[in-house]
Amino acid sequence: MVSNGRTNDISFAGDLGIIALQSCQEFGKKLDEHVKNLRAKEGIDHPETFMIDAQEIRFTNGEGKIILNETVRGKDIYLVCDIGNYSCTYNLYGHTNHMGPDEHFQDIKRAVSAIGGKAARINVMMPMLYASRQDRNKGRESLDCALALRELEALGVRDVITFDVHNPSVQNAVPLMSFENLYATYEIVKNFIHDEGEIVSDKDNFLIISPDLGGMERAIYYSTVMGIDIGMYYKRRDYSSVVDGRNPIVQHEYLGRDLEGKNVIIIDDIIATGESAVEIIHNLKKRRAEKIFVATTFALFTKGTDAFRKLYDDGLLTRVYSTNLTYVPEDIRQQPWFKHVDMSPFAAEVVNSLNMNRSIEPILDATGRLVEHLKGLQKQSQITLPI
Repeated sequence: MVSNGRTNDISFAGDLGIIALQSCQEFGKKLDEHVKNLRAKEGIDHPETFMIDAQEIRFTNGEGKIILNETVRGKDIYLVCDIGNYSCTYNLYGHTNHMGPDEHFQDIKRAVSAIGGKAARINVMMPMLYASRQDRNKGRESLDCALALRELEALGVRDVITFDVHNPSVQNAVPLMSFENLYATYEIVKNFIHDEGEIVSDKDNFLIISPDLGGMERAIYYSTVMGIDIGMYYKRRDYSSVVDGRNPIVQHEYLGRDLEGKNVIIIDDIIATGESAVEIIHNLKKRRAEKIFVATTFALFTKGTDAFRKLYDDGLLTRVYSTNLTYVPEDIRQQPWFKHVDMSPFAAEVVNSLNMNRSIEPILDATGRLVEHLKGLQKQSQITLPI
């Protein structure tokens, strides 16, 4: 054991400090515990907590500020914020107002401002990247995501850590700033295999489904890792009209092998309204698919979950797998059709390695980790899979 969490053979970027904003308190506390466990396994002494006491204040006219109640001088700071957490509220002119992504992002900038350049490094962990669907210019429209990244760079942020970015090429807006785009593949597949091992073992009757052309790369990766065949849907849109900021989908066209009697899992990065997923599930059932699963990184359910509850009650949907990288209400987490995948151990490995100036490449090798996991299961005679 060593004092102050340092050893002679480890080059720390600075004493670790985690600032978990109001939107990410639960995830931040788990992150803190997992990092301490990792340090303990290596025999590295650590403080009682890496959490920095930060106070978020919101005035009744909507303005706010952030106060740090302890020093951060010389620390390697990881600022954690869930810009999708709409459960955070404040009093606005006598009314209860729910915080949106713009307000959460403003609090990130406030926290960086409160640090005031005193930290050794400032890293922002934004599991769901702010404005990630405003990532490209198709005419006279804003490029919110690129602008946000440029703002963080100008404020002195060294690294942005995020997950499953809608369009990873947005990082080209800040070529000199470190940008870590991580994926939840390993954790989701591991949980799925644990729950549905027999289905995955029967690879001749199991398919990976991409809900659109844009998600094919993600689906192909899952397909390769699991040794499962793949199919996809093509979205035909009405480009002559715009509804809720997007061109409405006219029809989903399926491309792939026959689905009769097959179990399928739909792979996507995000469930927003869920309308597309619901329509695809109905289409899959019309094609006589057996069990239908959905795996997504971010489950927003912006129009509620009634449609998914009905799909489950009617026997059309088996389960939705999603992560805790953005807020999901407790009542949804407890639903029999929903499985929450905890990403905090993985995030802790990343933070711990970056703070110790280690490469995170081994952590990001989902294929290698899954192969080792599957080998372990096969030794226990729990499952037989191609590896």
